[in-house]
Amino acid sequence: MQVQLKPKIFGKMLSRFMEEDTSEINRELPFAALLFTILAASGVTLYESWRKLRDVEHLPTFQREAKEVIRQVEVLGYDPLTVMQRRAEKTKSKVYREFILGYVSAVRSGGNIVNYLRSKLRSIFEIQSAAAFRSIERLGTLVEAYAVMLIVTLCSYILFIVFSSTALFDPMKASGVPGISTEVVALLIFVLTPLISVIFMVFAHIERKGNLVELKKPYKVAAVTAIGAIAFLVSAFTIPQLRYLTAPQVAPLVVTVCLLAISIPAAGVYVEIARINNAAENAMPSFLRDVTEARKTGLSPEKSIIHAAKRPGYGKFSEVLALIKSQMEWGVPLRKIFGSVKRSLQTWPVLVNFLILVETIKTGGGSSLALEILTEYSEKQRDVEVNKKALLRPYVILAFIWSVLIALTTTLVALTVYALASLSLPGATPTPFHVLQEQMNFFSLGILLQCWLSGFFVGKVNEGTFAAGFKYSAMLVLTAHISLALSQSLLGGMLGLAQA
Repeated sequence: MQVQLKPKIFGKMLSRFMEEDTSEINRELPFAALLFTILAASGVTLYESWRKLRDVEHLPTFQREAKEVIRQVEVLGYDPLTVMQRRAEKTKSKVYREFILGYVSAVRSGGNIVNYLRSKLRSIFEIQSAAAFRSIERLGTLVEAYAVMLIVTLCSYILFIVFSSTALFDPMKASGVPGISTEVVALLIFVLTPLISVIFMVFAHIERKGNLVELKKPYKVAAVTAIGAIAFLVSAFTIPQLRYLTAPQVAPLVVTVCLLAISIPAAGVYVEIARINNAAENAMPSFLRDVTEARKTGLSPEKSIIHAAKRPGYGKFSEVLALIKSQMEWGVPLRKIFGSVKRSLQTWPVLVNFLILVETIKTGGGSSLALEILTEYSEKQRDVEVNKKALLRPYVILAFIWSVLIALTTTLVALTVYALASLSLPGATPTPFHVLQEQMNFFSLGILLQCWLSGFFVGKVNEGTFAAGFKYSAMLVLTAHISLALSQSLLGGMLGLAQA
């Protein structure tokens, strides 16, 4: 039954790729609905909420939608409810359509708008939570398919080793059956397999969205180090004085060092960025809860924020809260404070929640009811993200397992076939050991490259951004190199093969 479901899952992923706007609407809808609900609880109409939404750049899909709604009302002169109904009828998102049509119906019937929005917001978050678990199922299938691809690649490696380590198949070549050339294997190892990995990364990018926005610094650092590493490798292969670096005993180590040189600096930059942003995601609901409870005691919204910012235990997020506290004590406007927060954080759920907090205070006075709604659903967002990360974490372990296995199996087969061919079985002529070393060097370079690329796939699946792949790629390529070195040394000693 599970095998029959996988093509359907891949079909859904392709459908999501064709309807990217729909997925973006569904992703941003909980935050837009939260803003509408809180402003409505503060006495602001939904049309005025649309006007506010025009300036929310962290919800780009709804920002475009808000600009279109305002344009049709203020330029073309249509009634706001009529415009909302038309926009709802045109959208591909069923959840968004029901949300807007339900609001229009509630207004026309004279119902309680706040109660409707709170009820619908609860439904939207339940749908989002269910969608998150379905997404994890699809990501699991994607990882399984990627593992199958690696197994097929390993089988191809083994096939070439069997053909090239012995002359047993020379009669087939003499009869006109084409053999497996080195060029074909190079195409498989260094072009086809990486290309397939890139395709899987594209599917992972479609399915898994990260929370970090404008994450450019790790890529810039990696680009600089990549230029240096590539220039060094080109020099090693072209300059005679450096040709010793391409010897079978040295080349895998050189390539490993170059790949680590690309990944480690960028990984350090990413880890520092992720540390403060992850702390903000984990602490933001607690901070909002402190603000809400302080507001219920009668403190003003500004003093409630200052009181909540004094609480210890927020980790790296305390640095941002200390900045907020000092600026508020100096009387800096909330919107300017939000600008400072944007320069310190890059996680868009936290930025959107803080923006909603600012709008709630500036527009509606920061009523305890509005703050309670914001806090309640911020806690639900955190629970969904925590559960998603916990369910995806085992796939990181799987990546290390396949890195060890592909290195160990390739070495085992190569040395075993060579040892058997050395017994001079009828029709079998063993190749010289230095030829075997060159072949193993060839495959070792391919394995190192594949494990390095796998790190970016794992980073995207586990944390939602390719920048996270720098740390996983560094760990995986190091794991693969150690596995190759130990397996070649230990298995070579067990089989009595001396290194030339």
